[in-house]
Amino acid sequence: MREIVADILLGLAAAIVLASSAGILVMRDPYQKLHYVTPTALVAPVIVGLAILVQSGLTENTAMTGLALVFVVIAGPFLSHATIRATRIRQTGDWRPDRARRDGSAGDRS
Repeated sequence: MREIVADILLGLAAAIVLASSAGILVMRDPYQKLHYVTPTALVAPVIVGLAILVQSGLTENTAMTGLALVFVVIAGPFLSHATIRATRIRQTGDWRPDRARRDGSAGDRS
């Protein structure tokens, strides 16, 4: 029974990754695409961690998997923010709305 539940969870994680990948391909700008990265970066790893927990039970391996998941869940929003900030800097020259150039060209920043 454990193997069946673990397989279902892994299938769900794979379906989430495939659906998110399709969303990334369809969206046009990086701001829209980043919304589809979140399920792949946060939800799918948690489901895989649950599958490992279901299949193996509470062991040292599942504890290490849980620790890795904590780092993934904590780092995910920071990486998303950094990605959007880098995109905005590339497009407008500055990440702050009041200091961004009006013409949107990239070049020297004063």
